Amino acid sequence: MMRLLVTGSSGLIGSEVCVHFASLGWEIHGVDNNQRAVFFGPQGDTRWNQGRLAESLGEKFVHHEIDIRDRDGVLKLLKDVMPDAIVHTAAQPSHDRAAAIPFDDFDTNAVGTLNLLEATRQACPTSPFVHMSTNKVYGDRPNTIALKELETRWDYDDAAYEHGISEEFSIDQSKHSLFGASKVAADVMVQEYGRYFQLPTCCLRGGCLTGPNHSGVELHGFLSYLVKCNVEGREYKVFGYKGKQVRDNIHSHDVARFIEEFIAAPRIGEVYNIGGGKNNSCSIWEAFKIAEQFTGKPQVYQYVDDNRIGDHICYYSDLRKMREHYPKWDITVSLEETIRQIVDANLRRS
Repeated sequence: MMRLLVTGSSGLIGSEVCVHFASLGWEIHGVDNNQRAVFFGPQGDTRWNQGRLAESLGEKFVHHEIDIRDRDGVLKLLKDVMPDAIVHTAAQPSHDRAAAIPFDDFDTNAVGTLNLLEATRQACPTSPFVHMSTNKVYGDRPNTIALKELETRWDYDDAAYEHGISEEFSIDQSKHSLFGASKVAADVMVQEYGRYFQLPTCCLRGGCLTGPNHSGVELHGFLSYLVKCNVEGREYKVFGYKGKQVRDNIHSHDVARFIEEFIAAPRIGEVYNIGGGKNNSCSIWEAFKIAEQFTGKPQVYQYVDDNRIGDHICYYSDLRKMREHYPKWDITVSLEETIRQIVDANLRRS
């Protein structure tokens, strides 16, 4: 039986990958120590998701309570498990929170990733290594693209970005937030281990990754948290840019499906912008309207003039490279269906 090691297995993408590969017959080894509860408090707790995996996957799922900052522990784990593939989703995921905990952020995102890469090189160098990076590696450079203001959103006013932002876009000389900087370090190291040591690695620079099992909080998980606020009648804060800032949203299932394709036909040191693309993009105001359609409740919100540091005004991913390299893959879950599922999940939990 093929063995998959998933870090951050109780998180959104990690848990989706666990379920997806278990359905394909893989044995799943999940690595998670519930650091989200440390970073974000009780509302970030993911133990419920760990329990869901243990119950639904049964003997196919083995949980490992290991912190990826534990270098010796990570190496021992990989030598013990000898996974056929590694999917690394564990991270400190908030660019706002990083400024308050810079050492925890860098040690988790950058050093933790290095620990895993070196352990992979020593224990199982032929096993594909998939790293969940982020579009925040581009810093605020996307804000230098000419924009046009439409009624409910900003959009690119430059034909070169008709399809969105490609992997050729520079990650240099821009403001990233400390989170973005720690993820840049991890991203480049994943590429380097691929190119220098010829390991089958890739970085997936995610847009807004979301789905019904996302434990969204104010500082991370835009769409999940927005829907949660709507369902509970809680105030949602809109930070600057007239509420017209745009994000592309991809369902966690479509992320897991792309990871399946990469592991089946891995490449060396690759980079992909993985998001919903232009068709699955929305502004905050547009997201409000879609959520309201499914809940029948008006969104309670407060507008704050100051935007978040390093925040993108408009960002959606150019998916053409992904589709070219892996033609069996494409977006299968629409934005509307994704929001409907998140609404249903929140209603069940409320």
